Amino acid sequence: MYEGYWGLREKPFRKTPDPRYLYLNETYEEALERLQFAVDEMDLALLTGEVGSGKTLLTRALVDRLGDRYEVGMILNPRLSPRQFLRAAASELGVAEPRFHTTDLLAQIHDRLLELDAAGRAALLIVDEAHLIPGKPTFEEIRLLTNFQLDDRNLVAIVLVGQPELRERFRHRAYRALTQRIGASFHLVPLGAAETAEYVRHRLAVAGATRTIFTDEAIGGLHAGGGGIPRVVNHLATQALLEGMARGASVVDAAI
Repeated sequence: MYEGYWGLREKPFRKTPDPRYLYLNETYEEALERLQFAVDEMDLALLTGEVGSGKTLLTRALVDRLGDRYEVGMILNPRLSPRQFLRAAASELGVAEPRFHTTDLLAQIHDRLLELDAAGRAALLIVDEAHLIPGKPTFEEIRLLTNFQLDDRNLVAIVLVGQPELRERFRHRAYRALTQRIGASFHLVPLGAAETAEYVRHRLAVAGATRTIFTDEAIGGLHAGGGGIPRVVNHLATQALLEGMARGASVVDAAI
């Protein structure tokens, strides 16, 4: 569509979490390093940020960094009862036929983790949109999963990813037993003006840009309109590219 007009190989501001487009500023690099450290230590990790701040993209980049040594399970919609959550976790971690009863499920997951460990592999469970988990009982099952360990190491790493209200939820004493097990915690903040400019140029370069497409003033407008939230910046930038093409412009300027 518009990518040919602007001399690009592909759309630079797509909504899909493609790790090639990850912009590693200081904040995102630190977040990724902390997550990787927690996974290497087989710990529980917490990653929070506003809607559209790049949390899912960071987890995809994390999985790419880890390689094949890890059996990675992803729960993308955790609006689940405790039993449903355990069934989903079992399936994601490679249990062929998850059973119905909670005790059976926990036994299956434990056996699977021991099987992976014996094969020289590790298990990672990523729970996206964890703020949607409906109640404390499901979080209690997550805590129990962290009990699966040998004398010298844990058998599963867990990354909880969610919006800021998840962090607020964990401030309650009822969650103290779980939060005490968090080995790494990071909150993503919006991009600054200079970072937004670098972010836009990075995505354009990955998409094949060989010339200036957005003027500095236009990028300033993207930052002001998007508030430094990558997903909003992506949406505005896409609309600007479409509008620029419709006008027959050679660059996207502040007016566009």
